[in-house]
Amino acid sequence: MRWLVDYHSGVPVYLQLVQQAKAAVASGTLRAGDQLPSVRAMAEELKLNRNTVARAWAELESEGVLENRQGSGCFVTTTVTPLRRAVRNERLAQALDQVIVQAHHLQVDDESLRALLDERLRHQKATRRTIGERE
Repeated sequence: MRWLVDYHSGVPVYLQLVQQAKAAVASGTLRAGDQLPSVRAMAEELKLNRNTVARAWAELESEGVLENRQGSGCFVTTTVTPLRRAVRNERLAQALDQVIVQAHHLQVDDESLRALLDERLRHQKATRRTIGERE
């Protein structure tokens, strides 16, 4: 997995690491039992203070994403499947919240927004089916 830090995003670096780890869990890039880089290795790779990485790993551990095995390192928890659903739902909820705010600014009523969502879902389903037929 490639870790990226954007110093201009306005999001604290430790939270960027937390968000990236959660996204990787949600997408399946990180799976139960996978080991994350050590605090020292991650700090050196990204040229960060070790405390920044340690804070991110501690946050992930407190949220149940990681478990710290004394002397072995940090690993994705074995209870990651329900967590994947929760993280995925959280990310989708954030995206939907942005759509709802945008619809409000454009003065789109709830019924029209639902109709547009249904239309886009049908379109995506048809597109996936067409792609599947070509393969």
